[in-house]
Parts: sequence; structure tokens; C-alpha cells
Amino acid sequence: MTTSSTAVAPATGEGRSGSAAQGGASAAPVSGPARFHWLWAALLTFVVACIGGGAAQPWRDELASWNAAARDTGDLVGMLEHVDAVSGAYYLLLHGWVSVFGDSTAMLRMPSALAMAGAAAFVVLTARTLFDRRTAVFAGLLFALVPAVSKYGQEARSYAFVVLAVAAATWLLLRALERPTVARWLPYSVALAAAGLFHVVSLLVLLPHALIVLGRWWDARSWRLPAGYAAAVVVGLLPVVPLVLLGQRQVGRQISWLKTPHLRDLAGLWSNLSASPLVSFALLAAALLPLAWARGRRPAAELALVAALPIAVAWVISHGSTSYFLDRYLLFTLPAWVLLAAAGLGALRPRLLGVAGLVVLVALGVTDQRHLRTKYAKDGTDGKRVADVIAKDYKPGDGFAPVRGADRVFMIDFTVDYYLPGNVKLKDVFAERSALAADDLFPVECEQAAQCLEDLNGTQRVWVVTWSGTPNPYHKLPEGQEKALKDHYKVVKSTKVRNLQVTLVERAR
Repeated sequence: MTTSSTAVAPATGEGRSGSAAQGGASAAPVSGPARFHWLWAALLTFVVACIGGGAAQPWRDELASWNAAARDTGDLVGMLEHVDAVSGAYYLLLHGWVSVFGDSTAMLRMPSALAMAGAAAFVVLTARTLFDRRTAVFAGLLFALVPAVSKYGQEARSYAFVVLAVAAATWLLLRALERPTVARWLPYSVALAAAGLFHVVSLLVLLPHALIVLGRWWDARSWRLPAGYAAAVVVGLLPVVPLVLLGQRQVGRQISWLKTPHLRDLAGLWSNLSASPLVSFALLAAALLPLAWARGRRPAAELALVAALPIAVAWVISHGSTSYFLDRYLLFTLPAWVLLAAAGLGALRPRLLGVAGLVVLVALGVTDQRHLRTKYAKDGTDGKRVADVIAKDYKPGDGFAPVRGADRVFMIDFTVDYYLPGNVKLKDVFAERSALAADDLFPVECEQAAQCLEDLNGTQRVWVVTWSGTPNPYHKLPEGQEKALKDHYKVVKSTKVRNLQVTLVERAR
């Protein structure tokens, strides 16, 4: 195929040797302003991720991050011994951050925006290594403007850091394969360790990386490549192994809710991967273009492995005792998909066709980008208004009875606590031991709810927060808690706040 006879031209790279174009080796050294493509891409991604970063109210997983990060270091480590160990690295990082910058919604999410900015830099560096300057520009723009980058760049969870670690590991692997020295393998080990510590599922990237190494070895027949890779992997996994062992003991509490995936779930995951169904399928169409090149298929094939193989493997292993198949767990594949799409669009001829494709792809995500920055984009629960209702009529000594029991995973208590003013101190009337005392994310609830209330003779009023939708102000409270409140208290007033109900009850005389 030649440029004159097809709409897709091979991206042989500017300033690259012929052998590099054929075999997918790295580009020649880049000089001048092109060396700093990664910087503008990082800045653009950071700015986009920060726009409206505090608009959406945090959802329950973010509130779990806040609750953990707000603890003293000793209390946090104690909690990790019992639950959420796999999130420990992120919680410790966030703990240090909020101790300096505070815990406003925008500040809780700022580290994720910074991580996505770092990932953008590595996306551009990888594009420049495997393809050319045009692909690098397209990749930087596309990555910054894919809705999922904003979604997880505006979320106080570890996923943006996983994307950063895997994007860095992929570029560092390519560098090490150019010149397999200890000085180049060691950064790759560090990136692998970071990926595993922030989310162990991301270590699925080791399989496509190993296949890339095997392919390069087949060309060079140099045992330095597989030997260096194996050593780098061992070093990178050393700090992750204890986490994996501890996480396995906690898996029942962490992801037992995930079900065995079906084939239709592959389509569902792909639809959600970019946080926009339209963008996801347009991205896939653009990503397939590089595989049509007559030359230079090696870079596209290597990226396709990084993009698709972890998803396929996660689907297969999730048919075992534990499922790991969830779109955000596999978000780390997004940079590779973006790179493939950018390479495809960048190779279209005439060049304006590629620019038009990029504009269309970005435009498809505009509606989703706007939605991500609305108040209820992450959660339909309005914790702020609930807290305002309580704070308005609060009296010192008031109690608190949030819906927990089987529904504790919805973290309604965290939702309210996050927004309560500092001068509002509520007694958790059905907590036998606080979460801090139990070294857990949740408090230990009273087995005998009535006895707990009898032990709190001084608590004249209790704020009950549970689900709305029925006339029952105690809807979804555990049976014992509902009976104890009915027996000892009378309803003073009840206020519906979206899908929650705030009820003030007072001790019967």
C-alpha cells in the first residue's frame, strides 16, 4: 500500500531510520520544542481535569477515601490490617495531602488530577517513541479530552494513579528494550511496584509486556532482554507480594459483590471504559486503523496487546472464585487505546481528514463531559442538604442513627459526616464501638439496640437518616433498631431530601 493509493499511510516516524519504521524500534533522539510535547499535554490534562472538579458531590467510595485519610497514621495503618489494605498506598498518600491542603471536595480530588496529568506526559512520550510527532500531538489532545480522564481525574480514588503507573511502565519498558541496562530496568521496576500497590489488578499488564519482550527478543536473539525483564519484574513485585497476601484475606469484604461476567459484559465494559458510549466505539474504530498499515505494524500490535489482553484475561480469570471484571479496575488500558486511536487518525490522508476525525471524536464526548461536572453526577444522594437540615436545628447532645446494617456499604453516615459543620457533634447511638476503636472502616453496631438506647439516658433527641420513598421514617433500619426507636422515642418532624429522609425523634416522656 502507498500513500497515494489509500487513506491510511504508515506512520514511519519523523527522523527515524528505516529499520525503526519496519520493526517498531524507538525513534531517533528528539530535539528542539518537540522534546516538550509531554509538558503541554500534561498541563492541558490537568486544566481539563480541574475544571468543575468540586462540582459533583463525592460518592461513597470517595467518602471512604476521605474517612480513611482523615485518621491519624497509626489509626489508618490499624484499619488497613483489617480492611482495604489494597487501597492502603493511596490512603496514605491522600492522608499526607489533606493534612497539608485540607479536605474540600476539590482538594480531595486534586491528586488524581495531577496523576492524570502525569499519565498524559507518558502517553505522549510513548507516541513519540513508537510513532511520530503528529501522533504524539493527537494522543496528547485525545487523552486530555476523553471523558474518563476527567471522570477519574475528578475522583478521590486510586485509579488515576494506576493509569499513571501503567502508562509510565509501558514507556519505561520501551526505553529499556532500546538499551537494556540496569539504569533503565530499575525505573520500570519502580513503575510496576507503584501499579501493584495502587491496584493489584493492574499487574495484568505484565502479560502483554512479556509478549512485547518476547517479540523483541525474537528479532534480536539477545538473552539480555528476557533476563533483564524477568529481573525487573521480580524486583518490582517484591513490595507488592505482602499486599497481595493481605488483600487475599480481605477479598470477601472488598469485591465479593462482583458477579461472574458474561460475554455481554465485555460490551458493557467497553461502553464504560471512556465514560462515554459514543466516544468508546469511535475510539475503537480509530484504534483499528493502524492495523491496516502495510508497514510499521509492530508498534500497533504491541499497543494492541497492552490495550486488549488485560481485559480478556480479567474476563477469563473472573470465572474463578473471585471476579475482578469492572471497568474502573481496567481503566489502566485506556492510554493504549488512546495511542492506537491517535496513530490511526494521525496516519489518515489527507491530513485534514485526521484532524476532522479527532474533532469529531472529542465532540462526541462533550455532553458526557458536561454531565460529569453536575452536582449529582456521581451520586444521587444529597449529603450536603441532609447535613444542613441537621445543623439548622441541632442541639448539643443530639444522637445520630444512620441506616447501616445490610445497607452500610452505601455509607450514609459518611455522607452526612463529611458535610456537618465542625461544631455539630452527634452521638452514634447504635455504635457499640467506633470505627476507630474497632480498627475498621465501619463502627461495630450494637447487637442489642434497645440496651444501647437505655445506656444513653442523656440523649433526648436522635436524628434518624434513612431511605425515603415510604411513609415509614425508619425504612431499611435493622429491625431491632427500628423497634428500639419506636419504643423510646416519638417523631418530631421528618424531611425528605431527594432519596434520603431526615427524621428528628425525641425521647418520650
